Amino acid sequence: MNIISLLNTVDQWLWGYILIFLLVGVGLYLTVRLKGMQFRYFGYSLKLAFTRKDEEAQGDISQFQSLMTAMAATMGIGSIAGVSTAIVAGGFGAIFWMWVIALVGMVTKFAEALMAVKYRMTDPKGQMCGGPMYYIAHGLKWKWLAVLFAVCGSLSAFAGGNLIQANSIALAIQDMVHLDPMWTGLFFMLITGVVLLGGIKSIGKLSSYLVPIMALLYISGGVWILLYHFDRIPQAFYSIIHSAFNGQAALGGFLGASVMVAIQFGVARGVSSNEAGLGSAPIASAAAKTDVPGRQAMISMSGVFLSSFVVCTMTALVIYVTGVLGMTGSDGKILNGSLLVMEAFQSVIPGGNLVVALALVLFGYTTIVGWAYYGEKCIEFLAGERFIRVYRILFTLFVFLGAILSFEIVWPLADIMNGLMALPNLIGLIGLSSIIAVEAEGFFDLLDKEKRQKQSMQLY
Repeated sequence: MNIISLLNTVDQWLWGYILIFLLVGVGLYLTVRLKGMQFRYFGYSLKLAFTRKDEEAQGDISQFQSLMTAMAATMGIGSIAGVSTAIVAGGFGAIFWMWVIALVGMVTKFAEALMAVKYRMTDPKGQMCGGPMYYIAHGLKWKWLAVLFAVCGSLSAFAGGNLIQANSIALAIQDMVHLDPMWTGLFFMLITGVVLLGGIKSIGKLSSYLVPIMALLYISGGVWILLYHFDRIPQAFYSIIHSAFNGQAALGGFLGASVMVAIQFGVARGVSSNEAGLGSAPIASAAAKTDVPGRQAMISMSGVFLSSFVVCTMTALVIYVTGVLGMTGSDGKILNGSLLVMEAFQSVIPGGNLVVALALVLFGYTTIVGWAYYGEKCIEFLAGERFIRVYRILFTLFVFLGAILSFEIVWPLADIMNGLMALPNLIGLIGLSSIIAVEAEGFFDLLDKEKRQKQSMQLY
């Protein structure tokens, strides 16, 4: 068995037999325990994400910068190339299961951020430290599980947060201008190293500028294509729902997919995109300026919707209406990942591949620097600040490695590392569910009180 077959086997076993049940189970359990809060407070979470500022509150970066740092890692390659790989492997039915995991994942992400802010600490430099390793260690008192998460989190930063981003960027640029991935990797390795010297504040500032720009650019192109093929959109939704329960038949170079494969890749790529349950995004949430944990948790929850139900859905619809699934490239291989999405845009918009390529560069680069912070905090928890510089050097070198590695290696490797990272986090959330329920109810009572006070003031 070669390395690619081995990675695919482990990937299928981990996501097809363990994590799919654990992610959905934890999400459903928290949905019941918190009385469907993701539905009751959905509108408020979106409003809070883009309007509230707590400049005087405790934290390192603004709530919006925290959201953008998290979104840099979620609305990234996973929302473009990740969706494409899910469809190529599992058919359009994979998108339905991506929606399902996002729907229950909203409450999971709320719980993660809630605990991250509640149990965050201040390091010797005065910066905030938080995330699953801290709320598991100090809330659940299971130090061994916290250490396990930190180890897996640091490894996942190298794989899912680094390798697949650099690989997708390099492939897109190679397809567009025929530049050797080695040179792309070298360039992005250098600029990543420069930015990492600035720490979380520079990452938050960079993300707050680039993420809205790249999201607007990509979504504008997607809307243009969907308007052009407006008549095909109803059929696209029918295909997504129908193939989710019946599998997808072969089409052109596409070999078809079973329901189980659709579920596996829908869940795996969905979590890779929105990070709900993964345990990475709450590390950024812990650094946010906020008066109470619940408000930042609401903001974090909104990121799942923006990533999965807006960007990922748009990518899937664009691939369907343009009919590019199953097409082959100049090398005779079936188009997959970023190359498939570039072909979809190019088929309608002259130079549309440039739109996707630019979005991939911006999405991918901010994802790299966002995940660099996640991994750094895991290393800090394990070994203290003295190893951070070594970590940054290694992380920077991995950008180059990701650019030159095979596409078939980096994606299953990232899935495996993400899965290993999610396991201790989900176990920790189950153990902390009583504390999550108490904290959430206290916050909901506060919201009701603020609402009554606002109504009382309006009367006068």
